[in-house]
Amino acid sequence: MFDTVKGTASDIREMKIRGAGRIARAGASAMKDFAENYRGGSLEECRKDLDTAKDILLESRPTAVSLWNGVQACMRDVGNAPSGKEATDSVIRNAETFIKMSSNAVDMIAKIGAKRVSNGDVILTHCNSSAALGVIKEAHAQSKEIKVFATESRPWRQGLLTVKELSDAGVDVTLIVDSAVRSVMKRTDIVFVGADTVASNGALINKIGTSQLALAADEARVSFNVCTETYKFSPITLFGDMVTIEERDCGEVADMEALPKNVKIYNPVFDSTPAKYIDAIITELGVLSPGSVYDVMVRQLGDGIFKERDCQ
Repeated sequence: MFDTVKGTASDIREMKIRGAGRIARAGASAMKDFAENYRGGSLEECRKDLDTAKDILLESRPTAVSLWNGVQACMRDVGNAPSGKEATDSVIRNAETFIKMSSNAVDMIAKIGAKRVSNGDVILTHCNSSAALGVIKEAHAQSKEIKVFATESRPWRQGLLTVKELSDAGVDVTLIVDSAVRSVMKRTDIVFVGADTVASNGALINKIGTSQLALAADEARVSFNVCTETYKFSPITLFGDMVTIEERDCGEVADMEALPKNVKIYNPVFDSTPAKYIDAIITELGVLSPGSVYDVMVRQLGDGIFKERDCQ
């Protein structure tokens, strides 16, 4: 019964599905598939099984607030459903709404963000963000002459996906090693990165190495822009919860057997960039300041989701 959900969770955990937006849509799609094929009994049993499916997905990437918000969006009407059938129907309906909203958000961000790109700009981006790449590709489609530096993004090297996507779109793109960021920043006009999570105080949680881009951009007086859907805003941070920085297996970095036995490896997936280094957060709602994140969360998610999350 949980095969599709477990398979999706495994793909997220093993990085076969990457990027916060793609992860969120995958989670919502898995919940939709589970609900469509559910053949359980009573309402109580249905709610229990839906909760189990939700938990399986959320445990695959505990730091991805986009996944939490996407799955939670699917589940928000289950508690008020009078029957198991209406509970699963609500999951299907909400999942379809979320997936459509998420996909449309990326297109809107691209159109808004491209307005911040001037003809002749040199752009720096990090990792593989569909929102950030959408901005770059939209600027190119508008016939703006641009050049892009893209980081390799160790250890998974998601930058290889980025340069292929941009190259296929006809963009002039150069792959750089992560440690070359400060050197190329001298030739950069604007930085666009994605987001895994945005905290209520405007701080950015994103792929490890993002904070060094922000620091280098601040030093060079280069505009640092975050491209993100508002469903990546984290409601748990409203209540003082800290965002967990996931640490992955050491084998992703090096062959442990080839190293001296007393050598350790620290392999965090994300880092935190303080709001003071962020010039703008580009969302489907428009260009926001880091200080406006709290108000947007309250308007977008409503009091109910905060109360439910606070009780967990």
